[in-house]
Amino acid sequence: MTGLIFDMDGVIVDSNPVHREAWEVYNRRVGIETTEEMHQRMYGKRNDQIVRDFFQGDLSDAEVFEHGAAKERLFREMFLPRLDSHIVPGLREFLEQHRHVPMAVASNAEPENIHFVLQASGLAPFFRAVIDGHQVSRPKPAPDVFLKAAEALGIPPAECIVLEDSYTGVQAGLAAGMKVVGLLTTHPELPGATLTIPDFRAPQLRAFLSATMSNGK
Repeated sequence: MTGLIFDMDGVIVDSNPVHREAWEVYNRRVGIETTEEMHQRMYGKRNDQIVRDFFQGDLSDAEVFEHGAAKERLFREMFLPRLDSHIVPGLREFLEQHRHVPMAVASNAEPENIHFVLQASGLAPFFRAVIDGHQVSRPKPAPDVFLKAAEALGIPPAECIVLEDSYTGVQAGLAAGMKVVGLLTTHPELPGATLTIPDFRAPQLRAFLSATMSNGK
């Protein structure tokens, strides 16, 4: 049986524009101007990595955590009234059509953000497992989060398909020995992805999954 493993930001919700906005507002409060280069380095990273990159100082683990937590509280406040309009097009219908398939979320996102998005959107019941970056020692691009999701689903990694939008996510999926479907919501191309699509309405996604699942791969 095939398992489907979803990243969250850029795959379930097109939240990266709001993350960008939240980082700009938060960083400005502490005297940091956020450049486009900084935004590009952010994608697919865990919060502790982002904070240490942006702040460039000798921060304690507690300070790193608090900066990240404060920014994510701001993000959730900004995102709540926009959440429904930022669900990636075609996702709800896709999940309904594949509700018989074992599905998991595996994301570097903060646990509070994953819970917030899945509960506020009503999508939580579709997923049999939810793995965040703090449940593994190595975040993406290491394969750990995807391997843990496959284990939770009880499906061999080679029989899992990852849905990702970031370079680090694609690298992690490939390192896990999984096929990777890349959503072009964040980057114009995703080298290494088995298939790239604009969103879940793409007919080539249905054809790819049909062929993959019928072969038992």
